[in-house]
Amino acid sequence: MARGTLITIEGLDGAGKTTLAGALHRELAARAAGAHPVELLREPGGVEVSERIRALVMDPALAVLPRAEALLYAAARAQLVEQRLAPLLRDGAVVLLDRFVDSSLAYQGAARGLGVEQVRAINLFAAGGLVPDRTLLLRISPADGRARKHERASEPDRLEREGEDFFAAIAAAYDELARAEPERIRAIDALQSPERVLRDALAALADLL
Repeated sequence: MARGTLITIEGLDGAGKTTLAGALHRELAARAAGAHPVELLREPGGVEVSERIRALVMDPALAVLPRAEALLYAAARAQLVEQRLAPLLRDGAVVLLDRFVDSSLAYQGAARGLGVEQVRAINLFAAGGLVPDRTLLLRISPADGRARKHERASEPDRLEREGEDFFAAIAAAYDELARAEPERIRAIDALQSPERVLRDALAALADLL
C-alpha cells in the first residue's frame, strides 16, 4: 500500500486554522467516499499524552521557560507521530494536521529566540524525520489575528498573552519559511471568507489529491 498524505495547516492564532481544517476534512472525506481514511488531528494533542502536555504548555498560571517549552512541544509531537501519525500514513490515510514542526520553528525558534535551525534539529528527531507533503499557511497580520481572537471572547492561553513583538516575529518567520520551501508551503490569504479560503486550499492541494 502506498504511503498516505500528510497535510499540515499553519498560521498565527486567529488565522482560521481550525475552521479550515474542519472544512477540508469534510470535503476530502466526501471525495474519498471510503476509498481511504481521512483523519483530522491537532497539535499539541491528538493522543492522551500529547493532550496532557497541551494542557501544561497552555496553562497561563505556569511560567514555562523557552527551552522547556520547545522540548515539551517536541515531546508531544514525538508521541503523536509514533502513536497515530506514522500508523495512519502506513495505512494510506490522508491526514490533516492542525500545526506541526513549522509552528515550533516560528514560535520557539524565531519568537522565543532559540534559533530556527536548533529547534528544527530537535523536531527532526522528535518526528522521526517526517515532513509534510504540503503545508497550508494561513497568512494574517498579528493585529487581525488578535482581533479575531477577541471576537471569540475566550480566555487567552499562556501563548496568546504575549505581546505584539512576539507575534510579529512569528509572522515574519512563517513568511521566511514559505520563501525557503515554496513547493511545500502554500500561503493563503486568511482574511477571505471561509468559503474562499477553502477553495484556495483545495487548489493548493490539487496536485496531491
